[in-house]
Amino acid sequence: MLFGLGLIAIPLLVAVINASFQIRRLGESSQKLVLEGVQATRYSQDLFAQLSALERTTRLYQVLGDPKLLEAFEDNDRRLTATRTLLEHELSTASAREDLSEFAAAQTELELAMRAASTSASNPGFTAILARLDRLSVIASALAEQGNAQIDAEMNALQESTQRAQRRLFWESALLVPVTLITILALTLAVARPIRQIDRSISELGGGTLTHPIRVTGPLDLERLGRQLEWLRVRLLELAQERSRFLRHMSHELKTPLANIREGTELLMDGAVGELASEQREVTGILRENGLKLQRMIENLLSFSAWQTESVGLEATEFRLRPLVKQVLESQQLTLLAQRVRLDVKVADLTLFADRGKLRLILENLLSNAIKYSPKGGTIYLHGGAGEDVFQLDVADTGIGIPTEERGRIFDAFYTGKAPGGHVKGTGIGLSVVLEFVSAHKGTIEIVDGAFPGAHFRIRMPMRALTTSGSRQAHAA
Repeated sequence: MLFGLGLIAIPLLVAVINASFQIRRLGESSQKLVLEGVQATRYSQDLFAQLSALERTTRLYQVLGDPKLLEAFEDNDRRLTATRTLLEHELSTASAREDLSEFAAAQTELELAMRAASTSASNPGFTAILARLDRLSVIASALAEQGNAQIDAEMNALQESTQRAQRRLFWESALLVPVTLITILALTLAVARPIRQIDRSISELGGGTLTHPIRVTGPLDLERLGRQLEWLRVRLLELAQERSRFLRHMSHELKTPLANIREGTELLMDGAVGELASEQREVTGILRENGLKLQRMIENLLSFSAWQTESVGLEATEFRLRPLVKQVLESQQLTLLAQRVRLDVKVADLTLFADRGKLRLILENLLSNAIKYSPKGGTIYLHGGAGEDVFQLDVADTGIGIPTEERGRIFDAFYTGKAPGGHVKGTGIGLSVVLEFVSAHKGTIEIVDGAFPGAHFRIRMPMRALTTSGSRQAHAA
């Protein structure tokens, strides 16, 4: 991962460094050009000013003949020489060098002519001196033009260099963009696959599928994460197996004393130890009823444990729905009478191809849950019908309903909501078993609002269940 990010960052870093170097070089060239242009212009102006002062001093000396003016001439001549020397450092073209040499020669001739004129009593040489001054002015003008031409040439060269740098940066950017995009695409493809593998593995772990080994291929850090997920899967599988073993052993241990209790209760009900009074028969009936409840809880535990470990599949058979509903209602008859609950049963005479035992457990758990949460004298609704190869079953009551904050966990294993007054909490696996068995039939279960005042569960599943490869399919009974 870090290596891929480095591959993306290195070209960008090189491009930024190169652009910075180009900008810095152009900035230095521009600064140098401006400085040289300013210096050359200033020296040219100084050259003209000193030539003007030299000419003025010469003319005054011609008229007045004052020796002090001769000293002023020599002082201006020295300044002119210094300025010419400075100008030589700024002007680098061959024509400028020739003009500077000619200017130096003319200045030397002017100095010699001025000395000769100062020693003569008459002034016949001043005409030649003035002519040489004019010549120096002409050369100075040529030097100014040479300086301007040199600045223009350097400016053009700077512009060309800037354009070349712009073109170079443009092509570098044009090359860098696809290279970066290709690198990002390659890194994305290299990372996307292990990310999908990790996402799928986490989804399977969250859904309770622990049988598929987790193997992540890709960058080292993602492979390391895949190994951690595999360790987590193995650990969760071990815990699930330990829980299943515990449930099986505990359920088995409970079934033996429960069988004795039920057998004893049946003997009491049959009068094997003597005829029972009405109050005794009522207590014995309660014992029998609770024994049946406990048996159903143990069967739920065993079914849930077996389903979680995928030790059983669907035993799909063809059967009619109404007789199954009648059997379930008969098994709950005593509880219904004790709660004085009315039934509203509207079930179509359908023929299903599904696991009859598991569908019976679904009905028993939903009906038991509805009885538990229905008030005295309430109504339980059991409606079933079919349409377009889909079977729909609605089980509802007139109780307090399911609180919104509990709906997200109502189907979780071992979760028990708030039991109504006078009822003992169950094991918390009834609705979990319902969800597991409905999902095994490729169906769905949902909580519906609005149709009935209490809790309303709606199941939708195919009329003909599709068995998995590990399932056993029994012959129609």
